[in-house]
Amino acid sequence: MSFSYLKNKFKKKKEEEVKEDNNVEIIKLDELENVNEETSESTEQNEKKKEEEELLTQVMTRINEIENDIPRIKVSIDTLKSQIQELREEMEKLNKTIKDVMMLYEVVSQEVNPFKDQEKDNPLVNEIHNLSKQVEELRTEITQIKSDLRLLAMHGINIDELIYDVLEEGEL
Repeated sequence: MSFSYLKNKFKKKKEEEVKEDNNVEIIKLDELENVNEETSESTEQNEKKKEEEELLTQVMTRINEIENDIPRIKVSIDTLKSQIQELREEMEKLNKTIKDVMMLYEVVSQEVNPFKDQEKDNPLVNEIHNLSKQVEELRTEITQIKSDLRLLAMHGINIDELIYDVLEEGEL
């Protein structure tokens, strides 16, 4: 009996050792699975962190680009403002010029327009007309004086004496 007892005991020990070994392995497998799960979770987290960091760096670079563009945009805006102001000034000059041209056109068209009564509308035309009448009257008077002087010269009257006498009478 003792031999069988010992044999059984050793057998059990072997089985227990195997069981323990199996348990250890199972625990190890479980641990490995847990570790794998943890590492997979940690790698997922690491990937998410990397993605977030990449996104953050992209956003930061874009912000830096925008910050660098702001001074250039300000300069462009200032340039455009000055150009707009220059255009406004030029437009005002053009408006003045157009008004002047329109006034000149009205003056010229009044003198040339055949449908308007020029004497009633324009005082300058009236003045010119009056001057023309006076010039014509002077021409006729000069013509009469010439003919009178010829007659006097033909009758032998001294014209120089006559002019001298007329001038003396005008001084008195």
